[in-house]
Amino acid sequence: MTGAPVTVGPHTSVAEVARIMRDRGLGSVLVTDGDRLRGLVTDRDLMVRSVSRGGDPEDITVAGACSDDPVTVAPDDDLDHAVRLMREHAVRRVPVVEDGRPVGVVSLGDVAMERDPESALGDIGVARPAT
Repeated sequence: MTGAPVTVGPHTSVAEVARIMRDRGLGSVLVTDGDRLRGLVTDRDLMVRSVSRGGDPEDITVAGACSDDPVTVAPDDDLDHAVRLMREHAVRRVPVVEDGRPVGVVSLGDVAMERDPESALGDIGVARPAT
């Protein structure tokens, strides 16, 4: 699990979220309303659900680009449970939520590193993206 997830509010512009992802080398951020998880947005979501539709990315909020009601796991759930959910819902990232509050994210790269740190996916999962 990646702890201390990066979060943004639902009224944050997609341009600001893209800058956060770029500056921190992230492929996703969590969308929260107060301290409660509202959704998850990936770099692909930003492109497909907002930028491709036109309009000014400074004026479009992330609320329309994020996946509402994401599949989640609890901190004490085992890795196999997270993997099952990823398969069932065809997702690559699952927020870890405790009492409605996000505390981390389990990604496909995390799973690969845990199961086989020498695998190509494990290597890719821990590599810092080029900026």
